[in-house]
Amino acid sequence: MAHLLGGESLSISFGTRTVLDGVTVGLDEGDRIGIVGRNGDGKSTLMRLLAQRITPDSGRVTKRRDVTVGYLDQSDVLDGDLTVGVAIVGERADYEWASNPAIREIMGGLVEDVDWHAQVRSLSGGQKRRVALAKLLIEPHDVIMLDEPTNHLDVEGVAWLARHLKTRWRANEGAFLVVTHDRWFLDEVCTDTWEVHDGIVDPFEGGYAAYVLARAERDRMAAVVEGKRQNLMKKELAWLRRGAPARTSKPKFRIDAANDLIADVPEPRDTVALSRMASARLGKDVIDLEDVTLAYDGDASSGAPPLFDHVTLRLAPGERVGIVGVNGAGKSTLLRLLAGEIAPTAGRAKRGKTVVPAVLSQEVRELDEVADLRVVEVIQREKQTVVVGGKELSAGQLVEQLGFTNEKQWTRVSELSGGERRRLQLLRLLVGEPNVLMLDEPTNDLDTDTLAAVEDVLDGWPGTLVVVSHDRYLLERVTDHQLALLGDGRIRDLPGGVDQYLQLREEALAVAESAAGSTAAAGGTAGGSGAASGRGSAATPATAGGGPTIAGGSAPASRFTEAQKREARKELARIERQLGKLAAQEERLHADMAASADDYGRIGELNTQLQDVLAQKDELELAWLEASEVLE
Repeated sequence: MAHLLGGESLSISFGTRTVLDGVTVGLDEGDRIGIVGRNGDGKSTLMRLLAQRITPDSGRVTKRRDVTVGYLDQSDVLDGDLTVGVAIVGERADYEWASNPAIREIMGGLVEDVDWHAQVRSLSGGQKRRVALAKLLIEPHDVIMLDEPTNHLDVEGVAWLARHLKTRWRANEGAFLVVTHDRWFLDEVCTDTWEVHDGIVDPFEGGYAAYVLARAERDRMAAVVEGKRQNLMKKELAWLRRGAPARTSKPKFRIDAANDLIADVPEPRDTVALSRMASARLGKDVIDLEDVTLAYDGDASSGAPPLFDHVTLRLAPGERVGIVGVNGAGKSTLLRLLAGEIAPTAGRAKRGKTVVPAVLSQEVRELDEVADLRVVEVIQREKQTVVVGGKELSAGQLVEQLGFTNEKQWTRVSELSGGERRRLQLLRLLVGEPNVLMLDEPTNDLDTDTLAAVEDVLDGWPGTLVVVSHDRYLLERVTDHQLALLGDGRIRDLPGGVDQYLQLREEALAVAESAAGSTAAAGGTAGGSGAASGRGSAATPATAGGGPTIAGGSAPASRFTEAQKREARKELARIERQLGKLAAQEERLHADMAASADDYGRIGELNTQLQDVLAQKDELELAWLEASEVLE
C-alpha cells in the first residue's frame, strides 16, 4: 500500500504541558483509523498536526506531493452569511454537480431536508454539521480527517455517514482519520485504532471493541497498576461479550482471550436486586402518560399535526428505556413532559407520590449558578456521602470515579471544559438521590474512558432511567429496551433496537419517495429547493451500504452449491485445527516472555516469534471468514 502522509518525531507543548512528545505515525492507502484518548490528551492536536493546520515545536509532517486532504473541524467554521447552496458547492451551476451520482448521494444523505437558500447562521447545530460534512465529502480527497463528526447528528445521520465512509473508496484506496467518542461508529468504520495518552500514540488493530481487549491485555502484560481504569475496561469487556453481539473484527478467535479476562467480572447489572431497590424507593407507580396530546400554539391553524397525538407511556420502577428519533420529533419535549416541566394539551400525566426526578439537559446551564465554586465543593454542597452500587462513597471518591483527579477536584467550575462540566452536572444530579433520572444526549463532549466510567456509575444506580441519545453503544449498554419517535405523533416500541428504528425510517422514506417520484420525474430539477435526492433515495442509505435488517425478514437464496458448502465445512475444520495449534504456541510464547522479563535480548527473540504466529493467525482467520461466508 502506498504511503500518503506521516509525522516524524512530532512534539508540541502548550504552556508548560507537553501534549505530544516525539510521536511518529504514518497513514497509508486503505487505512481507516480511529483516534481515542482522554479529553485533553492531544487527539485533535495530533490530527491538526497531520493536516498541517498547526506547526509542531519539533519534528516534521510530510505527504506525497499529489495527496489532497479534507478536514472537518470540531467547531463550526462555516461563513454564516452564505446560503446553504453556496456554502456547499460555491458558485458552481447546478448541472456541474447534480450530474455526478456520488455528489447526489451525499446531498440526499445529508442535506435533503435543509433549505437550499437559507443562510447558514439560521440553521440548527445538527443542520450546520451536515452542511459542513456535505461540503467536505463532495470533494474527491485522498485523505479525510474528521474531528467529532457525529456531534449534533441523529442516529440516522450517524448510520448514513458510517455507510458512506465504508463505501467511499475501494479497500486499498483512500484513507481517513476520525476523532470521536461514538464507540459504535468506531467499530463500524475503523480497522485500526490509535490511542493518544501521556504524550505518545499506541496503535491497535481493529475498532473500539478490539482496542478495549488489546489494551486490557497490554496492561496485564506490562503489569501496569491502574486498578480502577483496568476494572472499567474489564467491565466493558464483560458487556461486549455478554450483552450485545460481539463487535470485534474477528470475534470467534478472540473470545477465549476475552473470557479469560472477564471470568471473575460480574454481570454489568444485578437486574433483580436493582429492581427490588427501585420498587422500595418508588413504590408501584412511577410516571404514566395516559392518552396524552401535546400541540403548540399555531399547530391547528397551520394544519400541522400535534407533536404527540393520544400517546400512552408507563414507566415502571427500575425500568431503563432509551429514546431515539428524528430531529424535531419531540425527544427532549418528552423528557420535559415526564419530568412535569410542561403540561399536556389533553390527557393526563400521572406521577407517583415518591417520585424525585432529575434531568440532565443538553446545555448544562444549571452549573452557571455555581461557576465560582470548585468541583468538590459543588458535590459537598449537595451531600457529603452517596451510595452507588451498594457502596457508600464520599463526595471526593465519587468525583474521582468520574475522572476528576485530585488536582482537578479543586478546579473552579468556570474553568472546566465542556466534557468536564457535563460530568460534574451528572454527579450533581446523582448525589441528589433522584429515583427517576432523565439524560438528554449525555455523551456530548465526553471521551470514551469517561463514558465507560459514567456507564459504570449508572450500572449500580437503582432507579428508573430514561436516556435520549444518538449513541447506539450507550443505549445498548445502559438501557434494556428502546422507543422511537418518528415524527408522526406516536411512540413506538423497538424490540429490535436501533437497527429496527433505522429500518422503519428507510421504509417510511422509501414510501414517501415513491409517492413523490412521479412529480419529480415530471419536472423536478436538482438543486432547486434543496438537494438532488432524498435521504432514503435509491442512491442513498437504502442501498449504499446494506442497511440494517429486522429478524424475521425473508432471506435471499444462497448462491453456493451443496458441494461448495461441503468443501467449506472441511476447510473450516482444517483451519480451526491449525488455529488451535497456533493458540497453544502463542500461550507458550507469552509464558516464556513473562519468565524472561529481565532478559531483553531473549524478549526480542520471543517477540519476533510471537509476531510470526500472530501473522499466521491473521491469515487463517481471514481464510476462516471467507469460508464461513459460503455457509451463511
